[in-house]
Amino acid sequence: MSSVNVSLPGFNAPAAGFDQPFEMLEACHERVQRSLDLLLRVRQHVARQGHDADSRRAVADVLRYFDLAAPLHHQDEELHLFPLLRAHPEPPVRAAVVQLEKEHRRMDATWARLRALLLRWRDDAGPPVASADEDALIDAFIALYQDHVPLEETLVYPAARAALDTPALMNMGREMAARRKQG
Repeated sequence: MSSVNVSLPGFNAPAAGFDQPFEMLEACHERVQRSLDLLLRVRQHVARQGHDADSRRAVADVLRYFDLAAPLHHQDEELHLFPLLRAHPEPPVRAAVVQLEKEHRRMDATWARLRALLLRWRDDAGPPVASADEDALIDAFIALYQDHVPLEETLVYPAARAALDTPALMNMGREMAARRKQG
């Protein structure tokens, strides 16, 4: 299946270590985008050719990313950035935090529904082609990230970075790494 890259999305990304937590958060955004692109390619392939072993592996990669890495990324933001910025002096930053928290909840709920479809595709059960409602669900999930990521990277991350000193950044990185070791 030449149209679906089945390598695990994001693990070939430029390395960012936990000693650079904001670079790590931004690298996660790159992985999110690659996973979403892979999801689109799988959908196109399945619509044209049906499932095969490569498409099922690609779906498994998407599932793995959004089941494991994405929730940790949301935790990183919700534990380290959002509380810090709730009392930020600039109203747009405070409003962005409220919006992003709501979007995280919508992402979680939409993922739970999309996950059921992808599990069927991975396990080769049920109709291989997405229905109109399932296509809409895929599109809705992808759309949730279109404004979310830029808002974090252009407003929230710079505001949080400016508010954190070096020891706080180091602590943030250590805690992010520890969460990943627990899982």
